[in-house]
Amino acid sequence: MENKTISIGIDPLMLMAAWGLALVATLAALFIGEVMGQMPCTLCWYQRIAMFPLAVILGVAAYRGELGVWRHGLPLSVIGLVIAGYHSLQYAGLLPTPIVPCQASGPSCSGEGMVVMGMPIPYLSAAAFAGITLLLLPLTRKRT
Repeated sequence: MENKTISIGIDPLMLMAAWGLALVATLAALFIGEVMGQMPCTLCWYQRIAMFPLAVILGVAAYRGELGVWRHGLPLSVIGLVIAGYHSLQYAGLLPTPIVPCQASGPSCSGEGMVVMGMPIPYLSAAAFAGITLLLLPLTRKRT
């Protein structure tokens, strides 16, 4: 009897990991906004605009095995990374512009309530976008 194993390439696994990361980030953002009742600031909204479609686009592509999805996913993840990076630099105090509170009477991203697992939300967002970007980059290489 022959031992047959199914071999799956690394690229589909990277796509599935990118989708999983986008899905977790999307669900976390929805939980923070809808369950915890935290109103997102303008920069958080822009990051959501980049992240939410990634969860859908990468999920459909992972299901269908479409590795060319990097053409759509990479621009969104890079845009989100730039915004999250700017937000993180503001949070760290490395930019002269202060963080604007999420709403007139609401919490600010710099408040204690905006820390998850010991990490500020802007840093978590930047890490998620960086991870998705790094997972999608290998898919850009030419196929023979």
